[in-house]
Amino acid sequence: MRGARGVAILVVVAAVGAGCGGADSTGGGGRSGSTAVAGDPTPGGKVVYGLEAESSGGWCLPEAQLAIAGMQVARSVYDYLTVPNAKGEYVPFLAKSVTPNARFDEWTIELRDGIRFHDGTELTAEVVKNNLDAFRGAYPARHPLLFVFVFDNVADVTVTGPLTLKVATKTPWVSFPAYLYSNARFGISGQAQPDDPDHCDTNLIGTGPFMLDSWRPNDHLTVVKNPHYWRAGLPYLDEIEYRPMPDANQMVNAIESGEIDLMHTSTALAIADLREVAKSGDVSLYESDDFTETGYVMFNTAKPPFDNILARQAITYAIDLDTENDVRNKGILTEASGPFAPGNMGYLEDAGRPQYDLDKAKSLVAQYEDETGLDFRFTLSHGGDPAGQEGAQFWIAMVEKAGVKVDSKVVDQSQAINDAIAGNFQATGWRNHPGGDPDTQYVWWHSGSPVNFGKFSDPEIDRLLEEGRAEPDPAERERIYEDMNRRFSEQLYDVWTFWTLWAVATDTDVHGLLGPDLPDGSKPLPGLANGHAVDGLWVDQ
Repeated sequence: MRGARGVAILVVVAAVGAGCGGADSTGGGGRSGSTAVAGDPTPGGKVVYGLEAESSGGWCLPEAQLAIAGMQVARSVYDYLTVPNAKGEYVPFLAKSVTPNARFDEWTIELRDGIRFHDGTELTAEVVKNNLDAFRGAYPARHPLLFVFVFDNVADVTVTGPLTLKVATKTPWVSFPAYLYSNARFGISGQAQPDDPDHCDTNLIGTGPFMLDSWRPNDHLTVVKNPHYWRAGLPYLDEIEYRPMPDANQMVNAIESGEIDLMHTSTALAIADLREVAKSGDVSLYESDDFTETGYVMFNTAKPPFDNILARQAITYAIDLDTENDVRNKGILTEASGPFAPGNMGYLEDAGRPQYDLDKAKSLVAQYEDETGLDFRFTLSHGGDPAGQEGAQFWIAMVEKAGVKVDSKVVDQSQAINDAIAGNFQATGWRNHPGGDPDTQYVWWHSGSPVNFGKFSDPEIDRLLEEGRAEPDPAERERIYEDMNRRFSEQLYDVWTFWTLWAVATDTDVHGLLGPDLPDGSKPLPGLANGHAVDGLWVDQ
């Protein structure tokens, strides 16, 4: 990894005190609040964790469509070849080393010895090759929908020893180690799971700190301690019970009453309520917008009205983000200037995004209708939880002031992903692009990619994506992604709204939220956009 470290990611964050004893209060760098300060971990016990949604499609990872709730469960059961640390470097985890050649078009992966899956089978180079092949659509037993495009640049995977393999890429790929994590989606499964034709989604076999015990969809999923976990002394807990609770207010009430022990949320009003609860000392609260996602409304540019830039411009000018933040979010969120959050490569304080101007919006609506002969009308898809519905109604009211008619369509999280893949939407509330190497956005934005959900085809963005992927010089990569940021502001394929602020609230007897130090001694990532580690969680006994 040393050869790639300088170019894999450039994100400036302070290391967080997150050893096995738990993290102290932190401030700055996008983080606030604290996890409970405690002494030495005490093994044993159980926690109940409230999740924002159910992952109804299960965890056959090459084919799974995991949002953050699914990632959080996955991080309990599966481990990753690399993981991001507090500096944003992708460091070896299941891998002992990940080393490029001079051209960055061949990578050698060496695995740690002595690691076993939950079913007792060994972690070997052959199993990892089969996992990689399954994700990239080259393993007959599996048929991935999304990852075949994520790993399209892989040309070949070759086993060179019991614990070593080589990955050849079609073009130089300086950020390849980031893809071995893939925002907590590229977990390594035991061979029996991808080979299971009927139950791959429910037959979870990982090397992670916990093993699947039971899953009753829309009620609970329980994982129990892996007694043979390869990280000595971990995990501390005996059991975690995950409960899907789509209503953020319900989760806040549940943690305040003691019904659950942990919860996560990115709902601004829920975070505001949790801050008040935390002041009483009844819960501990940790917030982070480090390495965060961007919230936005995504346009389908392949169909009217948003195949026309006039329509995209009109909606952008019609959105009053300052008022939305004050009214709906109690002013706690930060307006997004583009897809790259502060500190991330490509971030610009002002990327040229149009600001609120209702008269300008009305003028553009009239121009669109005059030039096309069509009424300006579209459907906005959004979540059915109270926050999602309230947010959609707020947006609709703003847009209709500009003379646009907007219909409302409620979809759950899993269906929203299916609709995006199929292009079955006109505009939809979305959250994506968590911080990290900006090349990880290649598949979401390159023309022709089925997971370019906005369906835009932009030769300039394609060119920049291709240059950024192959460029080894950090300063030049910074320029490339800044230019891409400006291009988005010119073409307005999305309406960027706010950087996502994530919060995890815990009972005061829960500790070790961010997990122990990583195997190389570095601190774990302080961000929450991909969930968080659970091997270091412990409770007072």
